[in-house]
Amino acid sequence: MAGAETIERDGVVAVVRLEDLSTAAAIARALVAGGVRAVEFTFTNRLAAQAITAAKDAVGDDGYIGAGSVLDAETARVAILAGAEYVVTPTFKASTVELCNRYGVPTACGAFTPTEILTAWEAGATYIKVHPASLGGPKYFKDVLGPMPQVKLIPSGGVTFDNVAEFIRCGAVAVALGSNLVDAKSVRAGAFETLTDRASTLRQIVSAAREGLAQES
Repeated sequence: MAGAETIERDGVVAVVRLEDLSTAAAIARALVAGGVRAVEFTFTNRLAAQAITAAKDAVGDDGYIGAGSVLDAETARVAILAGAEYVVTPTFKASTVELCNRYGVPTACGAFTPTEILTAWEAGATYIKVHPASLGGPKYFKDVLGPMPQVKLIPSGGVTFDNVAEFIRCGAVAVALGSNLVDAKSVRAGAFETLTDRASTLRQIVSAAREGLAQES
């Protein structure tokens, strides 16, 4: 789908799960400045829709703003109308994927077992968010992709600066990081340059891992 290539090209999705979203615009600008353009605000916060609108207004076409923790089609529609350009779910729900496809909005559907992953993929999910990725680790991705190489997997939950490269080497098309990239302490302190530096470092790690794979092939 249009726009989904941003996630694969950059290889990093920032997951913003905070109690205070009043600085959503500044967070988005800081991450985009560091090269992480896919920024997801989760609907665990009742002000997520407003944060999405503020972030999109702040970064315009330079960013790619999404909605996370979307549990149903109704919430997905609220998110899309607020400006969300992609929708991330913690579990697979066919009606949510159907609505997003109707609007032409990419989805990253939560799944873990091979059966769940294939079910979500065949239902039209753009990506499969494997969560919690810490449970199986990078090797699990390699094992799943062996018989299903067509599926596009994104690890979430337990992704750190130390294992990003291994997830990429094992077949992830991108990685999703939450508090390891956007933490409440830095945001409260207004240390947005810290988010920019982290984003830039992550992009470098992903690029280096991809270059290594290219040289091996």
